[in-house]
Amino acid sequence: MSSRDRRDGRDRRDRRRKRSTTAEPGVSTNAEEKDHTPVDSETEADAPDSPAVDDGSNGSSAPDILDADGDSADDGRAQETPRRLNLSMSSFDVRAVIGTVRQGIGNLVGRPLTSFHMVLSLTVILTVLGLLMVLSASSVDGYSKDGSAYGMFTTQAMFVALGFVGFYLAMRVSPAALQRLSFPLVLVSLFLLIMVMIPGVGVQGGGAKRWIEIGGLTLQPSEVAKVALCLWGASILAHKRPGGTFSKELLLPLLPVAAVMAFLVAIQPNQSTMMILVMIVGVLLVFAGLPGRIVASFAFFGAIGFVAFAFVEEYRAARVFSFLGGAQDVLGGGYQANQAKFALADGGIFGKGLGQGTAKWNYLPNAHNDFIFAIIGEELGLIGALSVVILYVLLGWVGMRIARRSADPFLRLLSVTITVLFLAQAFINIGYVIGLLPVTGIQLPILSYGGTSALTMLAMLGLLANAARHEPAAVTALTRPKPKGLARLLRLPVPQAYKPPRAAVSRSRRERRRPAPSADRRRPAPARSSRARRPVAGSGSTSVRSGEIHYPGSQPGAFRREQPRQPRSAAARAERSRRSGADTSSRARPTRRNEGETRRR
Repeated sequence: MSSRDRRDGRDRRDRRRKRSTTAEPGVSTNAEEKDHTPVDSETEADAPDSPAVDDGSNGSSAPDILDADGDSADDGRAQETPRRLNLSMSSFDVRAVIGTVRQGIGNLVGRPLTSFHMVLSLTVILTVLGLLMVLSASSVDGYSKDGSAYGMFTTQAMFVALGFVGFYLAMRVSPAALQRLSFPLVLVSLFLLIMVMIPGVGVQGGGAKRWIEIGGLTLQPSEVAKVALCLWGASILAHKRPGGTFSKELLLPLLPVAAVMAFLVAIQPNQSTMMILVMIVGVLLVFAGLPGRIVASFAFFGAIGFVAFAFVEEYRAARVFSFLGGAQDVLGGGYQANQAKFALADGGIFGKGLGQGTAKWNYLPNAHNDFIFAIIGEELGLIGALSVVILYVLLGWVGMRIARRSADPFLRLLSVTITVLFLAQAFINIGYVIGLLPVTGIQLPILSYGGTSALTMLAMLGLLANAARHEPAAVTALTRPKPKGLARLLRLPVPQAYKPPRAAVSRSRRERRRPAPSADRRRPAPARSSRARRPVAGSGSTSVRSGEIHYPGSQPGAFRREQPRQPRSAAARAERSRRSGADTSSRARPTRRNEGETRRR
């Protein structure tokens, strides 16, 4: 080893020692992690044939270079402190993460088309899930009746396809056109309900005549009546205000037409749909501003009517008694409810798997229709059942959000009615499946088997999406020259901003100009005085004793000043106003002076 190499090694050793002594405590000075100071260009030029020296810069475990005295080149290397990974919770800010997530959700919800996109997403999810569960729940029954496990599924898929056509058309129609079409739709639904009662036209099944057959398809007119009543009720109540003792402006003509519809449905008989129609009318009246006392009276008499109606038919009374008696009648009226509970219990948390349920093998009647939630709980478990409940809760939240943000009173009433209708049907169905309510026969919206129900429910969701597109923020976002996203893909018309009608504008102006009514219009009485008042000169009255009250002007000449007659000429009126102004200013100065003296005291 030449003297130049020894000198270079000594210089590098000195530099390492200097870095190790000047390093801060707790900071690693590992020379192996850093590139050593390279040899200058002059040294490389002077010694091109010098051997390669491994100073540990590559992190290898090569031996240290020894100088002429046998000393190691790394003797001055400082003792390294190993770094430790900090995994304590103090390095993880939970509040910051929660704040970030909340801000992200707020930004997502605050977008103008969030309601529209959520309605579309929930509609697609519920429809796909409904088709899968109908295929699973109806396969056994369909094979035993028609020899095909896909017969009911095919029929349901056809009606769902028609329902999506109705969904798209409902999104395209303007709110004004919907209001014009509402009354003809009511007339059509009444005509169809009458046709059910005609022998040879109505189709009977399960002891009731509720369907008609048109072109090979079986329709249920009572489902069409739900949509018609929602549209027409919202259109006639949108610009009405409650007035009078019984609010005739709100009750007429909605109540008589709804009563006729309910009567035609009740004689089929179909108590569950009649309950839904009554509930639609109640929701419309409540959100239209009907006084609470009238709503309470209607609710009271309606509950009495439903209880009496439940005991008219023998099978309804058996359902009520089986619900009240619990598990005593397991093979009679409570057989269906108990089998639904058994199916839910068999599912457990994660379920048996899609298509692996056993309750549909003729153990649970109407497994594909009224009790499809029991099949969901059996095959998808508690997680699947709770997911369905969460989907309906999200749909309810979106519907109420649309109703709250809508400027058009018609769309506001329509949105809240459709939302309450969905939620009520869903939770009544889930309630009697799990045993919290007596069995009523109300279907689970979108998920249960039923062609007309799926068609009308999808049309209602289309109306809800139409209302979401007419929110003020959504109208502003969709009026851009080049629409993007789903609006461009679906080729929907540009929504128009809401303009109140002239009658509503003039009525609101009159209400603003009208003075607010006072709580007490009577003339206030003066305070009573324990001291006797002196009689007014010339009045002929005696002194007033303690406890007597006298109103100003109650006696001739008492508390009354002679008002001077106003001059008729213009010059006299100007002189009179000048004098009255001077008197006012002269009276105001001592008043302010007296106030100042009072404050100083």
